[in-house]
This record gives sequence, C-alpha cells and structure tokens, in this order.
Amino acid sequence: MIRHLLHVFPAFELGGAQIRTATWINGLGPAFRHSIISINGGLECRDRIDPALDVAYPPAPGTGLSLPSRLRAYRRFIRQAAPDVMVTNNWGSIEWTLAGRLAGAPRLLHVESGFGSDEASADYRRRALIRRKVLSGRVLTVVPSRTLMQRAQESWGLGAQRLRLVPDGIATGKFAAAAMGRARRPVPTIGTVAVLREEKRLDLLLDAFAALRAVMPARLIIAGDGAERVRLEAHAGQLGLGGDVEFTGMVEDVENIYPRLDIFALSSSTEQIPNAVLEAMAAGLAVAATAVGDVPAMVAAENAPFIVPPGDAAALAGAMEKLARDAALRERIGLANQRRASEVYDVAAMVAAYKALMDG
Repeated sequence: MIRHLLHVFPAFELGGAQIRTATWINGLGPAFRHSIISINGGLECRDRIDPALDVAYPPAPGTGLSLPSRLRAYRRFIRQAAPDVMVTNNWGSIEWTLAGRLAGAPRLLHVESGFGSDEASADYRRRALIRRKVLSGRVLTVVPSRTLMQRAQESWGLGAQRLRLVPDGIATGKFAAAAMGRARRPVPTIGTVAVLREEKRLDLLLDAFAALRAVMPARLIIAGDGAERVRLEAHAGQLGLGGDVEFTGMVEDVENIYPRLDIFALSSSTEQIPNAVLEAMAAGLAVAATAVGDVPAMVAAENAPFIVPPGDAAALAGAMEKLARDAALRERIGLANQRRASEVYDVAAMVAAYKALMDG
C-alpha cells in the first residue's frame, strides 16, 4: 500500500532543509506519495523532486486568520488529508505540529534544521518554551547535527528517546566525478556556494579575501543568489576588489562550480551540517571555514587547523592564505576530505535513516 506523507515548510524554496527533503523523497521512491505545504507559497525546490513521483502542493489553509482559527483550519486539513506520517519543518511550522497533535495524526515528526541569525547564539525564551511544550509527548524530533541535538536536550527539555540524529547526506560520487578534471591554476581561486542571506556573513568573506589579495594574487567566486546580493556587490566595490570577485547568480548544476575552485570558504555565523561544505569535501577541496555547527567535526583531521572562530576575518584570511600558498597541502587535505565525505556523509545512509523513520 502506498503511504501518504504530509510535509509542512515555512517556505519550500531553495535551502538546505528543503533540498535535504527533496533528496530523501527521491530516495524513498514510489512506495510513498507526498503532499507539500509551503506556508508562504514559495515552491522553488519542487524542481529538485523527481517528476515521476506522486507529489501534490496544496495551498496552505487559514492564511490571514487568528491563531485559534488557523489551528482549526489546519486541524480540518490534516484530518481530511489523513496522512500516514506528518513531517513539520523548523520553527515556522510549529503551529502545524500542534495542529497535528490536536488532529490525532498517527505519526508526527518535526525536523529542526538550524537557525537564522536571530537564534544563532541563544534561544528566544518564548520559542524554547513553546518547543518544550509542543515537541513533547509523541512528537519525534529529528536534527542533523550534534550541536542541535545538545540544544534540543538542554533548552527544549527533549529526552533522548524523542530525538533522532540524522546527518545530512549528498551524492558524493557525483561531486567527486565532476571534480576529476580540476587543473592547477597559476592564480588560486577561492569560492563559496550559498543562498545570499545575512547569516552567511559573505561580507566577512569579502573582507577576508581583500586581506588575502593585499598580499598575493587570488580570485573569489560567490555562487548563489539572494536578498543580500546588491549589498554584497556594493561592498566588493568599496573594497576595490574589481574583477577578482565573480558573483555567478543562481547555479542549477552546482557540482560544476567546484572544479573551478582550489579552496572552498565558509564564513557563516550559524550552520548545522552545511551541504556546501559536504559538496566541497566530496569534490576533493580543502576547506577554510568558521567553526559553526558541526563543521569542525565534519572535515577530515588534516583540515582541522583551517577552521577558525566565527566573525574573525583576519583568521579566515590567514587560513585561506596558508592553503593558497601550498598546492600540495591543499591537495592532500582535499583527498582526506573526499574520503571522509564518502565514508560518513553519502546520501544512501541519510535516505535509509529517513525510510526507517517513515516506517516507524
């Protein structure tokens, strides 16, 4: 019998949580059908789902209503949809988690993927209290990182029996194959792949790159698009970086970016298990990154000295410079990262874990 999964997102736009879900939906195959609600209506990530699968995108009910009326509308929808499993995602869908409890959904999973800049360093007390109440009982909470699991236990009061750790996974072979043709360049190229949002701190990356370029030739590629792009382009101009920085805009086949790079950089103020770092590792790149989320534990041991404190542009510039000046070192680190990505973070393990959760 084909089972029905109801997914609720604040927005089903391109982002780590949405791409992860699309990946494991594809991995589950035709034994499941899916309804995906995007509360704000954004559906850009639908293109990441295999069109052969049975996936519907019903509009979110209750828009513009008061909280009690919204909960009643959600509860009616859930009862009519009659999902075998309901999966809510992140703080923005917490009302739906509560509605699922009120509607008697047979199986409730809530996936917390991380935080924006507002919750990066500490919980909002009100949110922590609501999570503590709503995610108790029969809700199973799934997190991708040990950092987030610790917060769920300490701040939200969730016991280990109601928590599951499922690290993100990627198609490591695809990124390794795409990077096989990487050639040495006379001028090292540093790059990042990100949605251009505030918490990615790409202004910090530009500052670090400007410090690097002051002491040696280098290029920077920023792949992705988002609300911060205009501000970041202006900041690059103010730093006098000129043609040494390339903003690619949105990239469809992201695996084709990594062969253009010699070093991958991450400058975020908050992450959990960033997909872009996994992709860079699978593509055989050394990583210079801020120590956010599980990043220090993700990379190979050889890469550990190049993980620096968040917010420290000088430290990030220093890490990039050491790697930029030593091609043999970054190649050794890249191979170690590639082995680690294949052994620990391949997509097959993630899909198997989510299938087990859906099967109960």
